Amino acid sequence: MSAIFGVYYLDGQQINSATLGKMAEVLAHRGSDGADIWMQESVGMGHRMLWTTPESLLEKLPLVNRPGNLVITADARIDNRDELICALQLNDQPSAKITDSQLILSAYETWGEYCPEKLLGDFAFVIWDQRRQILFCARDPMGIRPFYYYRSSQIFAFASEIKALLCLSEVPRRLNELRVGQYLSRVFEDREITFYEDILRLPAAHSLIVGYETKQTRRYWSLNPSQELRLSSNQEYAEAYREIFTKAVSCRLRSAFPVGSMLSGGLDSSSITCVARDILTQQKQEKLHSFSAIFPNLQAEYLRLIDERFYVDLVVAQEGIIPHYIEADEISPLTDHDKIFWHMDEGFCAPNLYLNWIIYRKVRENNVRIVLDGIDGDTTISHGQYYLTDLIRTFKFKRFLKETKAYASRFHQPWMQVIWRWGMQPLIPEFIERMIDKPIWADKAINPAFAQQINLSEYFQEQQKSIDIPITAREIHWHSINSGLIQYGLEIADKLSSAFSVSLAFPFCDRRLMEFCLAIPPEQKCSSGWTRLIARRAMAGILPPELQTRISKANLGASFKPKLLEFEQKILGEIIIKQPEIIEKYVDITALRATYYRYLSDPMQEQDAMTVYTAINLAIWLQNTTFL
Repeated sequence: MSAIFGVYYLDGQQINSATLGKMAEVLAHRGSDGADIWMQESVGMGHRMLWTTPESLLEKLPLVNRPGNLVITADARIDNRDELICALQLNDQPSAKITDSQLILSAYETWGEYCPEKLLGDFAFVIWDQRRQILFCARDPMGIRPFYYYRSSQIFAFASEIKALLCLSEVPRRLNELRVGQYLSRVFEDREITFYEDILRLPAAHSLIVGYETKQTRRYWSLNPSQELRLSSNQEYAEAYREIFTKAVSCRLRSAFPVGSMLSGGLDSSSITCVARDILTQQKQEKLHSFSAIFPNLQAEYLRLIDERFYVDLVVAQEGIIPHYIEADEISPLTDHDKIFWHMDEGFCAPNLYLNWIIYRKVRENNVRIVLDGIDGDTTISHGQYYLTDLIRTFKFKRFLKETKAYASRFHQPWMQVIWRWGMQPLIPEFIERMIDKPIWADKAINPAFAQQINLSEYFQEQQKSIDIPITAREIHWHSINSGLIQYGLEIADKLSSAFSVSLAFPFCDRRLMEFCLAIPPEQKCSSGWTRLIARRAMAGILPPELQTRISKANLGASFKPKLLEFEQKILGEIIIKQPEIIEKYVDITALRATYYRYLSDPMQEQDAMTVYTAINLAIWLQNTTFL
């Protein structure tokens, strides 16, 4: 995690250092280890450095190539370094002396605009190509590194965060009301727009070319749902998964500083932690730090839903780990909200964000700069239940009855409920569901007049029409990996961790691992009542047995929902009951108040708690934001 920023005056205006200086200053939290800028006539770009990998200690960005006709600024960690060094014929120097930005620049010199598809890792970079008078921009396949931009006929500006763009007088501050509608609907499939009408995100897995009269966006990578991998045995699948997963963890352990891992006690974070610990032990590196939120003072009725300390301790007991426990049950979900909103730049929907906020503070206190995180293991591996739907769709009724009975027994659910949920309900035609369903925003306390003004129903209908209805288990898996919600969550995580100079790394977002998990047969993900089967088999002998066979999952809402009322009922009441004016254009205040009263009487109601939370977050953000 570092920061990139820059300006290209398309009207030929000369760049000045003061413009770039403002952008560098507001992004100081993203890079405390140095800052620099490069300028030439109407183009300028800059960088703020946060050292993480050994190679980053050698980086000097922006970087100009030897002929002087290409310049790069990058926020990147490249994982297939050895492969690239060989392909680019850079073997004439020690690989340890070759920086990631050198690899990207050399890749562009060799493959041009097709270079991003050759890169493995997390990256957002911009290259000024003097010969073509263009900026070439690219963002990694999952959108882990952020990229925001503004373009008019006079100027193109880019940055790692919106606040750097707002430093520029040319960038207007207009509220994007469509984004407000998406936010209140809690639908985040749109990968481009922001809360600012004229500021966009470059979508994950896309490149962008900008010139005087040019703006071309291209998707350079996507998963292939028709590709299938067939191996000879369950053991071969498990061994292949273990090999790829180990690579995904190992390449993210390159660090010049101590490394940490989020450890919740779930299957994903525990797998990452155990594999990382084993790798560091074999390499005789410093022990892995683990970071876990605990809730020792939470009421018993809530604690039973959230407590994973037993599983965390099983991992820590295997040694090779320096554990850190962060007590999180006496913290308000709105803790430090002024600071958090400054870092977020936008309204956000992330109810458990406050837990990460206090964990990242602990990470920084221990001089850890790279932290492994289990996002988004559920999606990459897939729980796999739609395999059951595949069975009934392909008339394999005997196998369907056997598998659903095993699933019902394993998860202690009524057999007929499982048959309906995974056998019958998914087969209801999509158009019938759409006819029966209310508008997607109908139960979210959105002001109907506002929804009509921005054509919210029509917008969501068009979005649904543009998406091919997934049918098979693999197509549904592909659809979930491609959800815009993943990019949205990764962007929030980046902004939050950057507040503490922490760089997050996500092994389950490894391109190789996602391609593998999508391609394997559905029965490798769900069979004999087991979900996420491939990961369970692969982690045999690595995870403690109790974790390998764990089927329960913690509900972090068991802390968030009651604690929001316990700590912030005064703020909730002031905004919802006394002074709702700032959101009344967007929110149906009568419906919101009714929702709030239901939430007061039953704090564990998920829908009511989330409706109140999103409205309150929007109100606080609008109170602290200036629009022109």
